[in-house]
Amino acid sequence: MKFLCLDCDAPMKLHSTEGPDAGSLSVVFRCPECGFRVAMLTNPFETQMVKSLGVKVGGRASPSAPFEHLRSAMANPRPDAFERAPESADGPGCPFAAMINEGTTPARVAWTAEAEARVERIPEFIRPMARRAIERFAEDHGYSSITEAVIDEARSTFGM
Repeated sequence: MKFLCLDCDAPMKLHSTEGPDAGSLSVVFRCPECGFRVAMLTNPFETQMVKSLGVKVGGRASPSAPFEHLRSAMANPRPDAFERAPESADGPGCPFAAMINEGTTPARVAWTAEAEARVERIPEFIRPMARRAIERFAEDHGYSSITEAVIDEARSTFGM
């Protein structure tokens, strides 16, 4: 984001920053042409959000890499990211927590080596949910092990 001086049509430059005091941050920009100044004051929530995004006031020394924030979040995940919030907490928590955490329970049906190899071809981000869906299908249909034929049957039932 850049501020533009409407009178001079020139981009404003960072003049000074103060804070965060009591959670608030103030940033002053100045027009290099006419000297007009404008200040931006953030509230504590905005300051916290900006800090969590890793934004440096005044710009960056180098351009951001593609998916930089996503990559750093994946490399340093919060341990509670997929925890369901307690009933007394504000908000319901992650709506997908139950689906993701389901993959952590041990399966009641065995997987054949061929079926395991085939499920490894599923993209990693969806694999736990797909595994659990196939396991649930096998359990519901009384299969004692998951084979490639069971995967095919599950896929046709799921419409895939």
